Amino acid sequence: MLLSQRRWSVLLLAVLVLGSAWIWINRVPTSAAESSQPAIPVVGHPAPDFTLQTLDGQHIRLADLRGRAVVLNFWASWCPPCRAEMPELEKVYTEKAAGGLVVLGTNQGDAASQVSNFVHRFGIHFPIVLDSRIQVSRLYRVNSLPTTYFIDRDGIIRARVIGGMNAAVLADNLRTIYP
Repeated sequence: MLLSQRRWSVLLLAVLVLGSAWIWINRVPTSAAESSQPAIPVVGHPAPDFTLQTLDGQHIRLADLRGRAVVLNFWASWCPPCRAEMPELEKVYTEKAAGGLVVLGTNQGDAASQVSNFVHRFGIHFPIVLDSRIQVSRLYRVNSLPTTYFIDRDGIIRARVIGGMNAAVLADNLRTIYP
């Protein structure tokens, strides 16, 4: 009986030591826990920065657009709601680009040739960047297409729309970032 209690004590002590070690190894680093940047892009918080390449090989960095209101639209060529809202995004861009509005179309995973054909077919003139490895889409937690973020001149997310937008929805959300 004494031997059995001793084995249980050793086993319990081993479990406590191993459990404590597991917790210590898998803890959240202090710098990550204290970060002012939320893990998920949230309305009222800074938009996570990224750099992506355009169809013509230039690079666009979101932080470089600071001082301008940004409509950040995630889309794909195969997505019917994305196709439906493109004319409205193009119209807003055409009307307000001179006043400092940027519409940034972020293509999710299509080949550059598909994106180029889409842009020409729909007459898109606003900047299109290629998220070919879907890293920025993951960063912005895009699970449905289209998804659009409205980012003010200070780089703060003011609104997010999941799903296609008509003119009224686009105008309502645009008011959060552009006069």
